[in-house]
Amino acid sequence: MEHRTMGELMTRKVVSVRLDTPFKDIARTLADHAVSAVPVLDGLGRPAGIVSEADLLRKVADRSDLSGRTPLPPLEAWERARAEGRTAGELMSAPVVCAHPEWTVVEAARLMEVQHVKRLPVVDEADVLLGIVSRSDLLRVFLRKDEAIRTEIQREVLDRTARLGAAGVTAEVEGGQVALHGAVEDPLLVPVLVRMCAGVDGVVSVSEDLAPTGGDRGMVEERCAP
Repeated sequence: MEHRTMGELMTRKVVSVRLDTPFKDIARTLADHAVSAVPVLDGLGRPAGIVSEADLLRKVADRSDLSGRTPLPPLEAWERARAEGRTAGELMSAPVVCAHPEWTVVEAARLMEVQHVKRLPVVDEADVLLGIVSRSDLLRVFLRKDEAIRTEIQREVLDRTARLGAAGVTAEVEGGQVALHGAVEDPLLVPVLVRMCAGVDGVVSVSEDLAPTGGDRGMVEERCAP
């Protein structure tokens, strides 16, 4: 199975700012393009960081609240230093976490989860910006049509495992939910099929009502061995 790559999913026309872009110009860029964050590029077009609405809001949060209605703890020292920033280079979150165009949606999603980021600049071998992917871009795989998912499952999963005893298995797909029907030679093959189907881009869930055909168990195990 071939997962969708960042080169396929990324936005190529990236709104960005430079290290010396002033605070108000950053705010205007975010508003004009209806985005919540932009990459900050150095002189060679490489992402040096990300500046977001949250980074800009620290400047407001660091101001005194004369009303006394919000007794919140003061900003930490690093937050206060960032709040005093005047340019993108002083305000941005860095270092930036990047992806490469050949990365799959699975790799990107895992990196976003581990690094707790909402977007990934996509760079080439020289770290020059090519595009950007967001969480919403990764979720586009779930917009795949059911027939496309069913075709891929048939070709990449069922046809490949037919010789292992799954020749009688069929797949139905509705709303990204896969239902496997039929019979297999060995019950041990069932979780394998479910796992492989779940790995197809756009699959929401997998259910099965696969029954054993009573074939030779040892033969199937031997054919499943690496």
